[in-house]
Amino acid sequence: MSAVRKRPEPGTKLRRRTRRRYDVVGLLVAAALGFPVYWMLITAFRPATEILSLPPEFWPANPTFANFTRAMRTETFWSNVRSSAVIGLGTVLVSLLVGTLAAFALSRFRFAGRKAFVMVILTVQMIPLAALVIPVYLLLNEAGLTDSLGGVILVYLVFTLPFTVWMLHGFISAIPVELEEAAMVDGCGRLGAFVRVVLPLLAPGLVATSVFAMVQAWNEYVLVYVLLSTPEKQTLSIWLVSFQTSFGTDYGGLMAGATLTALPVVVFFLAVQRKIAAGLATGAVKG
Repeated sequence: MSAVRKRPEPGTKLRRRTRRRYDVVGLLVAAALGFPVYWMLITAFRPATEILSLPPEFWPANPTFANFTRAMRTETFWSNVRSSAVIGLGTVLVSLLVGTLAAFALSRFRFAGRKAFVMVILTVQMIPLAALVIPVYLLLNEAGLTDSLGGVILVYLVFTLPFTVWMLHGFISAIPVELEEAAMVDGCGRLGAFVRVVLPLLAPGLVATSVFAMVQAWNEYVLVYVLLSTPEKQTLSIWLVSFQTSFGTDYGGLMAGATLTALPVVVFFLAVQRKIAAGLATGAVKG
């Protein structure tokens, strides 16, 4: 007997065409977003004679590492790397520590002004950073914290903590409270249940939130430019400006420096991207 061929369900071809159109649109959007990054990378590997050539070439004819060598041999590069790492990691660790406890309190306890507090958290996110530069500088100057990495970390916490608390609040709310109650029935206290039950389940949310805080602290420019005056204490975002002088712009060194600046964040993101996807899916379940 000949095999009976199944007829395609009505609308199958239309769905396939629609899916292909979406794929094409997605590829075009990805190409548009990725092209500046690609141009930065190939410019970083180009010798100076090829960077401003006309018509522009989409691949370096003579790739070189000279731009990276020149960028890394600048006077303050390694000290600026250290400052960026201290500010970034300090902001992430403190914001996660304080934000996790605050989000847990919002999710598990009922108290007067709870909803108003959540609204205040969201409102703070809408305040433009540029409007607060002068007040923040005057406040830190009175406290003697200008031109110090600790002062910059404190200021960054003001802008990262609201989002951290709001985001972790959604993750913790998605964890069934019955799991904590079962742990406390077995002999754990409130803190023990939090450490042994909530924190392991909250790991994807902590990773997703830490990426946001890290990117914010690593790429921020205005506050660091105002608050830090010593060249050795400034971050990599300020260091990149050194490639623009009165004699012109060193495009090769600038693109190499931009690549070196973006590399740590990209590596960190690639290392935790699976946790981020799982965390975003978990946090979207319940808020």
